[in-house]
Amino acid sequence: MDQQAIDKTSLPKHIAIIMDGNGRWAKERGQDRIYGHHEGVLSVREIVNVAGEIGIKYLTLYAFSTENWNRPKEEVAALMELLVATIRKEADELNKNNVRLHVIGDFAALPEVCQKEMNEAMGITANNTGLNLILALSYSAKWEILNAVKQISQNVQIGKLQPTDITDEIFHQYLSTHAFPDPELMIRTSGENRISNFLLYQLAYSELYFTATHWPDFRKKQFLQAILDYQQRERRFGMISEQIQTPQSENAKNQ
Repeated sequence: MDQQAIDKTSLPKHIAIIMDGNGRWAKERGQDRIYGHHEGVLSVREIVNVAGEIGIKYLTLYAFSTENWNRPKEEVAALMELLVATIRKEADELNKNNVRLHVIGDFAALPEVCQKEMNEAMGITANNTGLNLILALSYSAKWEILNAVKQISQNVQIGKLQPTDITDEIFHQYLSTHAFPDPELMIRTSGENRISNFLLYQLAYSELYFTATHWPDFRKKQFLQAILDYQQRERRFGMISEQIQTPQSENAKNQ
């Protein structure tokens, strides 16, 4: 699919992706799971480049969940090594492409070498103004929500915040995603039709797109198809079609 098929005037500002299927992709080819993770990095690189080219402002990638710590120790160690090597290798390229890197999740749970590489990469890209690439590492939505509740409770206890002050906007300020808008589109690869503890609060009104394609095969064509599918949907936010269409029709008459 060519980029010309995409309406650049109605792009989702923020896209979130659950990158699933590396292990299954590798197994289908008689390889070990780590091989799949290595190949998945190529898809990350291509999707980041395409997102930046077409004008997406925020791209969140679910790279490692808190539940992933329960995987075999050998796989976890290999994933951490791959993460370090990838960030070390890609930081300058991200900077060259005006991409700013962010991390959300339990950052302190990552190995020190991972924290070091991430901090350096975030520092290198801190002044960039193009795509905001957000990596969810050691992340779970339940952890994030509980952490926000604890912080709010502490502030109520010391009198910094009153219970009646707590609104959706206030609660959002305590989330790890407080600096970013909520995703309009969430993509999950590899045929699983669930959210898996990912951005539960933020995905309340997101459009969900599920594809059977494993992550290592999810490239530019598949990414653009997901955006095109999004652009063909009507987002009503609890209203009816006539309420959504009427302001547009009135605007058209006034132009």
